[in-house]
This record gives sequence, C-alpha cells and structure tokens, in this order.
Amino acid sequence: MTGLAALLESPRYEVFPAPGTEEAVAEWVPAGMTVTVTASAVKGLAATIGLAERLAARGYRVVPHLAARSVADDAHLAQLVARLTACGVDDVFVPGGDAAEPAGRFHSALHLLERLAAMGRPFARMGITGYPESHPRISDDLTIQAMWDKRRHASYIVSNVCFDAAVLRAWIARIRARGVTLPLYVGVSGPAGRGKLLRMATVAGASESARFLTRHPGWALRLGLPGGYSPDRFLDRAGPADEVAELHLFTFNQIRRAEQWRRAVLDEHGLHHQHRSLAGLAV
Repeated sequence: MTGLAALLESPRYEVFPAPGTEEAVAEWVPAGMTVTVTASAVKGLAATIGLAERLAARGYRVVPHLAARSVADDAHLAQLVARLTACGVDDVFVPGGDAAEPAGRFHSALHLLERLAAMGRPFARMGITGYPESHPRISDDLTIQAMWDKRRHASYIVSNVCFDAAVLRAWIARIRARGVTLPLYVGVSGPAGRGKLLRMATVAGASESARFLTRHPGWALRLGLPGGYSPDRFLDRAGPADEVAELHLFTFNQIRRAEQWRRAVLDEHGLHHQHRSLAGLAV
C-alpha cells in the first residue's frame, strides 16, 4: 500500500459545478493541487469553464472537461480555448460527453482532439477516458480501439469509476497488451455513502458498477460503514501501483470527506501532507 499511499500526496480531485463547490474546494483542498471540473449536457460548458476560471484564480491547477458533443462549432471552441488559456489552464480532459445529440459537428472526443491539434495544440496536456467496466452504449472493443485512435493526441488516460478491483486489473492488462502505453490515471471513488455511489456511478456512465453493487447486496449495504467500501482497501486489492501514474479521485462533491480520508491515510503511513489549518472548521 505504500506506493499507492504515496500517490495520495498529490491526487487529482474531480468535482462538478454546483452551488457551494468552489467554497468547499477552497476550504478543504490545499492550493496548488489539481482539481478537475466535469461537464454535463444539462448545464453545458459555461458552468465548467466558469468554475475552472474561479478555481484557477484561487491557485489550483485546474483541468476542465471539454465534452466534445457540447461544443457548438469552431468559433465556440476558439472562445473556450481563449478563456482557459487566459487563466493559465494548460491541461484539459476531453470526453465525448453525454449529450444525446451533438451541439455541432464534434460527434466524438477524437473529432475534438483532431481540431485542437489543427489549432496548434493550445494545451500542453490532454487526457482521454478509459472504461474498465463496460460502457452503457459502446462495446468494450470499441472503447479500447478508441483509446488507440486517440493516443497520438492524448497525454494520459483517466479510467472511469470502478468498484471491482479484479475488473480494473484485467482492464489494465488488456489495454497494455493492445499496445496502449499512455500514462494511466486510475479513477477511484472517494469515500461516500451507498446511495450517493449508486446514483453517481450511473450518472458517470458506469452502469456495470451500479449492477455490481446491486448483485452484491451484502457488500453494498456495508458502504459507508466500518468494514465497508473504502478507497484505500480497494486500491490495495487492485494490485501493484507501478502501472499507476496518478490517482484520480471522484469526489462526487463530497470534498470534505475525500480530503479527510486522504489525510488520514497519509498520517497512517507516516507520509507528509499539506493541508489547511483545521482551527475553526466544522468537522
């Protein structure tokens, strides 16, 4: 666990735009850490970019999601790029997005990545999605082929949320066997209640995770309780950390809970962590 615990010294925190998100990050997440900001078909990219700008101004290294199917056209993309580069963003995550119909000509992440390349790669780093569990609408072979197709544009892969350590191990072996060598940022659910995990796993597209929890009711009922799901136990079962470049922590906006867990793990392993003073904060 030592290698994985060391990764917790500087994980990526994923949050979604919502009332109170900015304040929770500012209160609990040390400045200078990486915060990724999701995009949704419902709120559009305006909410993502706005939160990214505000968090960057607070001193965070921000990685906004540029959901391809939410980009209207080349002019819209140019506007997004201009706003993000103006506030110092040099790393973006490019998913296809969940919009049922694309807002414009960008039907997939690959299309948007190709356009960004044609624009001279305005961002130094670009991440793409990996699916340890089956995507609800795309076959496993196609998702792995998509990673291969996007690899020449991407800097790293972020795996989607997964609750089955054996599935994660098998997926890593499979993509490496297919010749996908990009650095891997393993996506892990932070500590959250069972209901929150079930709801957000489905929203995140990890329908297999929701089914996994449903098929294991005894295990699922322990989520959030002593002996139930905990990210560190999951990572310990997932195997050696040598394939993991960074940890990507899906907080589901349970930001305080995620940061308290991170500090506790680091303290347990005698590792240094930066943190804000807890004096006067509600715990």
